[in-house]
Amino acid sequence: MAENMMDDSNYVLVRDGVASYLHDDDPEETREWLESLDGLLETSDMGRARFLMLRLLERATAKRVPLPSLTSTDYVNTIPTSLEPEFPGDEDIEKDYRRWIRWNAAIMVHRAQRPGIEVGGHISTYAGASPLYEVGLNHFFRGKDHPGGGDQIFFQGHASPGMYARAFLEGRLTEEDLDGFRQEVSRENGGLPSYPHPHGMPEFWEFPTVSMGLGPMDAIYQARFNKYLHNRGIKDTSEQHVWAFLGDGEMDEPESRGLIQTAATNQLDNLTFVINCNLQRLDGPVRGNGKIIQELEAFFRGAGWNVIKVIWGREWDALFEADPDGNLVKLMNHTVDGDYQAFKGHDGAYVREHFFGATPETAKLVENMTDEEIWHLHRGGHDYRKIYAAYQKALETKGQPTVILAHTIKGYGLGRNFEGKNATHQMKKLTLEDLKYFRTKQHVPISDEELEKNPKEPPYYNPGPDHPSIKYMLERRKELGGFLPERRGHRYEPLTVPGPETLKKHMKDSGKQKVATTMAVVRIFKDLMRDKELGERFVPIIPDEARTFGMDSWFPKLKIYNPLGQQYTPVDDDLMLSYREAVDGQIMHEGINEAGSVAEFIAAGTAYATHGVAMIPMYIFYSMFGFQRTGDSIWAAGDQMARGFLFGATAGRTTLTGEGLQHLDGHSLTLASTNPAVVSYDPAFAYELAYLIPRGIERMYGTADGENVIYYITIYNQPIHQPAAPDDLDVEGLHKGIYLYDKATGDGPSANLLASGVGMQSALKARDILRDDYGVSLNLFSVTSWSELARDGRAKDRVALRDPSVDPEKAFVTEVLEKVDGPYIGVSDFECAVPDSIRKWVPGEYTVLGADGFGFSDTREGARRYFNIDGESITVAVLSALAREGKVDREVAVQAAKDMKITDATATYQGATQDH
Repeated sequence: MAENMMDDSNYVLVRDGVASYLHDDDPEETREWLESLDGLLETSDMGRARFLMLRLLERATAKRVPLPSLTSTDYVNTIPTSLEPEFPGDEDIEKDYRRWIRWNAAIMVHRAQRPGIEVGGHISTYAGASPLYEVGLNHFFRGKDHPGGGDQIFFQGHASPGMYARAFLEGRLTEEDLDGFRQEVSRENGGLPSYPHPHGMPEFWEFPTVSMGLGPMDAIYQARFNKYLHNRGIKDTSEQHVWAFLGDGEMDEPESRGLIQTAATNQLDNLTFVINCNLQRLDGPVRGNGKIIQELEAFFRGAGWNVIKVIWGREWDALFEADPDGNLVKLMNHTVDGDYQAFKGHDGAYVREHFFGATPETAKLVENMTDEEIWHLHRGGHDYRKIYAAYQKALETKGQPTVILAHTIKGYGLGRNFEGKNATHQMKKLTLEDLKYFRTKQHVPISDEELEKNPKEPPYYNPGPDHPSIKYMLERRKELGGFLPERRGHRYEPLTVPGPETLKKHMKDSGKQKVATTMAVVRIFKDLMRDKELGERFVPIIPDEARTFGMDSWFPKLKIYNPLGQQYTPVDDDLMLSYREAVDGQIMHEGINEAGSVAEFIAAGTAYATHGVAMIPMYIFYSMFGFQRTGDSIWAAGDQMARGFLFGATAGRTTLTGEGLQHLDGHSLTLASTNPAVVSYDPAFAYELAYLIPRGIERMYGTADGENVIYYITIYNQPIHQPAAPDDLDVEGLHKGIYLYDKATGDGPSANLLASGVGMQSALKARDILRDDYGVSLNLFSVTSWSELARDGRAKDRVALRDPSVDPEKAFVTEVLEKVDGPYIGVSDFECAVPDSIRKWVPGEYTVLGADGFGFSDTREGARRYFNIDGESITVAVLSALAREGKVDREVAVQAAKDMKITDATATYQGATQDH
């Protein structure tokens, strides 16, 4: 028997891979343990064996025995009732004003559907989640006046009506404010944004969360950045906690789960996810045939998180106690979410028949209960005691982040027409019958007559600041450090920004050395980071391309941030530019992770508001993988009023030589131009960067009322001769978007060439060809920002539209270009839409050249000839424009096109092999 037993155990061990590789130094003791288990199975049942094994695992974990994690547990609360702490508050009082908040939140949305307005809104999310917020706001979430600095709360987007309703009871908002819900500009005194939008309510909302998936990701990196500030000695964040309220349906977004390992590997015990598991998406169940709570438990446990399930309310405790055989738990384990949702869409009799009636044992458990009592067996996410215990346990957990999976009912308390219904997310109005039921359920002292008077505009309820319940609520917030949500954007100390004169060496001629603008940026920031006051405020963010961008020279001095330090010897330890990690490292090296990099950028770029500390993120990336891949996050950065620098390196559709379609960016400037917070530049020379970067920092943090701007600067990896800054440089023109770089000379025909970025190199070549071979001179303009010129033009057009009595002000680009005669040609290494964006304000014939279409693998020369943005193609474009104005013979342009073979990319080929 013993031999067979050992054979069975070996099979199991090999199959599971748990211990088959471990050496057994006491086989006899092992045999005794296994025989003991076999004996238990012979004298007892599988349930008893399972119980004992789970208890042994619990004990082993408590004793720090390193074991593979148990990824899934029974469908019950993680914290046993016997281990729940005493609830410290007055539950009855807290429920009083929770009900009023729930009422006012729903009524605000309902009133927003009144005739003439009808702007929508969502009632059911907050109705079901309100206890999750209220326990936190009454006992855990610290405001900004707390000595520890205050917590950061990511409120679930669709629950925003509840936050407005609470602020109404707190005296922060008025009835007039609530009636302005979703009417931000049409009301005389403004209104409330639909969701958490800091841009719309800059003193209230702190984090935009309603683009689902971004909230979880941003919360992780906010918690990580808090640790970064602390470990670098910039701010003590040891008492600050990040709470993120999420939906179970939202967890299907790749961003929601795709970075949870970052929280575990960084040991972010300052982070708690609270997932509102009402089992519903916007249209139907999240996992009708499965169990989303169990799925999320396994997922988060496997990633290294502490998981706390809050599934059943206190009313179930007696039933568990009366069921020693575990039949109820077995039934719960096997019931799918679609059924759980259906149970709460009916009544107690339905639950008795279809749930408890599934087995004789569970039916017997409730035989002495009425249908009404069965109906009031609540879910754990509606129980203050269970929620409090989970939150307290989350804060006590060290060394890992926590996720709380709270079982709730969507639309809870709104009545049978709302609770658990598939359509509840879209339901925005309550019938008179619904209003009366809801009023009674929430114990709101409003009469039937008041409701019947105008069912489209039922009254809000606020008993006033002297009511004992409101006094209690206000006192709780006072003790916790002030109201939430709250944003303070003006509490940072302005930065002293070095002027461009400190970067003079970057404005000199590079001589024989060729320098790409990417390398120029690296050198400029290296000098800026030497500044004693400013240096520590820079946050370099790199997605695993530091060596590509020449930033590996930063590794030894700045070091890469890692909260665990460097516990290994790097393979390049003997090299000067060795890979160095440190607890107080300054570089945020995110790995191959653009989404996380932008989340880090947001956390750093909003530290002036969240922490009162001005930090300057500079995120450098392959330009193709910026706005195209993470545009939604950059949009959220604008909403959150982030400030910092984005550098689109290896920019352009032809400059990253040899790479292919997926890498070659010819449109990021177009995408960037759609974001109102982004100021885009496409500089041609290093000296332009030396002016743009200090001005950007000055705009962001030079005063206490800094601008909420994000600088997007495209930089290139093509080494070029860097000229010195002209003595007569028009610095303001450089910042506004255009200045005259080289003036036309000579008596022959002239034209005007507008070029940006690496396109300037082709423009310079065209200038020389036109001068030497055709007697044509050029006014060569450096266009540092096409988008800023276009914005200026549109802004002035709008002023003229709004006041036709005033002579319209000229666009800046018009003022500059009307000083010269002749046709205009615009060129860049981007698609034609970029230079074409200023067409309306160009005072004459305007030809644009650009790289439209997919990129491909080839030489720079071949690609530029293909797209007709090389010097030869520009030459033909200028001659053609002059011919159309009658300044040169058309045949000159025709012959030039033939001579220079501008339709033949193979004419640029220089790699012919030697015949043997």
